[in-house]
Amino acid sequence: MTSAPRFALLAAVVALAAMCASCAPGPAVQPSASPSRTVSAAPEPSSTPEATPAEATVREMSLRERAASVVMGHIPTTDAAALHAYMASSGVGGFLLMGANIPGDEAALQTITAALTVDPARPPLIAVDQEGGDVSRLPWDGFPAPLDLQQADPPAAEAAFAGRAALVRQAGILVNFGIVADVTADADSFIHRRVLGTTPDAASARVAAAVRGEEGSVFSTLKHFPGHGAAPGDSHTAIPSTALTLDQWRAADALPFQAGIDAGAELLMFGHLAYTAVDPTPASLSPEWHRIAREELGFDGVTITDDLGMLQGSGQPQYADPVANAVAALAAGNDMVLTVVYSTPDTAPRVVDGIVAAVESGALPAERLEEAATRVMELRLAVAEAGDGDLPCTTCAPTD
Repeated sequence: MTSAPRFALLAAVVALAAMCASCAPGPAVQPSASPSRTVSAAPEPSSTPEATPAEATVREMSLRERAASVVMGHIPTTDAAALHAYMASSGVGGFLLMGANIPGDEAALQTITAALTVDPARPPLIAVDQEGGDVSRLPWDGFPAPLDLQQADPPAAEAAFAGRAALVRQAGILVNFGIVADVTADADSFIHRRVLGTTPDAASARVAAAVRGEEGSVFSTLKHFPGHGAAPGDSHTAIPSTALTLDQWRAADALPFQAGIDAGAELLMFGHLAYTAVDPTPASLSPEWHRIAREELGFDGVTITDDLGMLQGSGQPQYADPVANAVAALAAGNDMVLTVVYSTPDTAPRVVDGIVAAVESGALPAERLEEAATRVMELRLAVAEAGDGDLPCTTCAPTD
């Protein structure tokens, strides 16, 4: 991938071992010449790279398996047997643990996270929103909250997120939706207590430090792209909007996301935010914002929506259908769709059915689904490879 290799984790908290895999090219195809004529200019030999493990795995999957693999689901229970049955029957590629999934102690949580894995060779992406402070699913997390870190030096953010990541990992969770890369100085903003800095530069330094702190323990997620700070309002109940231009965004709200991407964050969560001068559509459903993330910011990891149920919660009729929202999000460029609010045991299967139907009808290109499934599978196979060790570096540039 194109991002720079990630950081040194605090040795007092988590030991790092960054590992990068390279793909060996396949055998060159040599030109042949007929003995009856002279070949004056032989074509250049060509080579076809071997499929990566993720590519090979996805190519062997059925359409429905691919569709399920890009869905991160949720049901509100601490019943390990029910959670295992949900994952086995739905085949979804991920699960977000919310407060209703968290028991009273770490040992009980480890039982729950173990139950979510059906096939250890292809473990799901188990995620949690462990920001610390106001958004903290693990009640035993006593590390400094983002509001406290706003006034501290970046090394304090690195130490806090290193410790937080260790707790998350010990619980059997490998993805943390924990790094808020939004920026705002407005104390009345609902996101203010969750940001790591009140200016673009301050937020950038602490976001990068938080990513460094999590490396090797959990996969880091930056949220809520392209930034809540500039778009007032709570996206849980509305679609916040701003008239900020793209150039204005590049000079301010983009900076913490760029810093986190450069530090090696593996996931980028797209918010349900409308920057109307760029695209009136929410960023989570916007091909243009996905283009900007890929081409301008250089992000090459997994893109994931914020909870699609929030679109329904906005009350806008065009977003009332969760299946249509999921298909639109994948078509826009998301690699994974998240469904939590209003989610029942049949929500994820209905979303999977909708993705399959969209591919079969041509509404969603099969190539787009394959690309998304492959990116998700890269992280899933990295989880399997890590076992109880450090997560391999998925954002390192290939080596020769």
